[in-house]
Amino acid sequence: MSPTASAERASDWLKLAVAKLCPIQDLTGFDAQTALQGSWILEETRTPQEGVPQRIELRLAVEGSGELLVEKRLFGGQLRQFRATYSALQGAILQPLSMVIADGGCTIRSGRQLREEEGAWQYLDHLEDDLETLRWSETLQAPWPSGEDPGGVRVALVDSGLAYDLEHFRNHLARDQDGNSLGYDFWDMDPWPYDGDTSRGPFLPIRHGTPVASIIVREAPDAALIPFRYPRPDMTRMAELVERASASGARILAMPLGSRKSDEWSAFEQALKRHDLLAIVSAGNDGKDIDRNPVFPASSMLENIITVTSADQFGRLAAGSNWGEQSVDIMVPAENIDVIDFRGASGKASGSSYAVPRIAALAVRILSEDPALSALELKEQIFSRAAPSPFETRGKVAVGWIADPSSN
Repeated sequence: MSPTASAERASDWLKLAVAKLCPIQDLTGFDAQTALQGSWILEETRTPQEGVPQRIELRLAVEGSGELLVEKRLFGGQLRQFRATYSALQGAILQPLSMVIADGGCTIRSGRQLREEEGAWQYLDHLEDDLETLRWSETLQAPWPSGEDPGGVRVALVDSGLAYDLEHFRNHLARDQDGNSLGYDFWDMDPWPYDGDTSRGPFLPIRHGTPVASIIVREAPDAALIPFRYPRPDMTRMAELVERASASGARILAMPLGSRKSDEWSAFEQALKRHDLLAIVSAGNDGKDIDRNPVFPASSMLENIITVTSADQFGRLAAGSNWGEQSVDIMVPAENIDVIDFRGASGKASGSSYAVPRIAALAVRILSEDPALSALELKEQIFSRAAPSPFETRGKVAVGWIADPSSN
């Protein structure tokens, strides 16, 4: 089947799903099979809250070797949003192709469609409510840009990847002697670590790494970035990531990510012990004391880790940012900070994730002046710049706050 025919079939099924299934108040698999001719229920999931469904998910096989994933999101028993995703067999693999999003009144608001060029480069097309007219496109995977290694201190950015095709980063990418990337996508296991956390699904990527990287290159223009897309499907790959970062000459790991599952980070911790790398990690944004509610790797007690959190310009812990008198080392101002997003547009960002690149940039500048420093000596140099906060006098962080980490 041609791509055009596949898209038309996907569009037809998605429109039918909205028309036939969205209006059914308490949708069940039997209802869906009855209302949508040519479909067979495969799976039904209902997420309750105090006995009232908050999310209903149905997986349906449909004629033509396709599948529909239907999701109704409710609040207080009232529909807030309806989504349907169409997937089709391509060879032996079931591939998502398109999504429709409708409001609580079952009116289609937008569509999304995956598109591939030259067998590798991928795009997400945003469609109008007719599911045909293109609104705009965003890149999901792109070729590595040409250029030369900039020299300077190498920083491994471990995040959702990087929009490395933006002109903003072209002269800040660490490369081998042939100009190729030193980074890697440990999620998809390919050489193109393009920015996109697809844990919410392929049509709703989270773009986190690019704004983080923009802070590093602004506050440390001599930094050479090695982008890594973190391995959410298999976190044991973090050991290989650390080994690759070290072999590529990285001195710093900038890691604005984490989870509450300590076992996900055991491979990373064991690997980090073996290398003279300084990992700078975020405390998280749950508004909790992570001494009591650990987050990893932030709560790991390895010597070559610095855990950072966000403060306002006056040294007060930012609302929603995590803290810990033992687990969190430093606060820095990281609220409403200027960033560049994956489209190359200017914006603002806040949270402990954005404290990480500020300290990473400081580490780059220190190493530029004294490249012989070990990871622990570098950590000591950073800590020496911290002072007690004038507002958070105790119980928030172990070392203190740095009022202006961009200053030498």
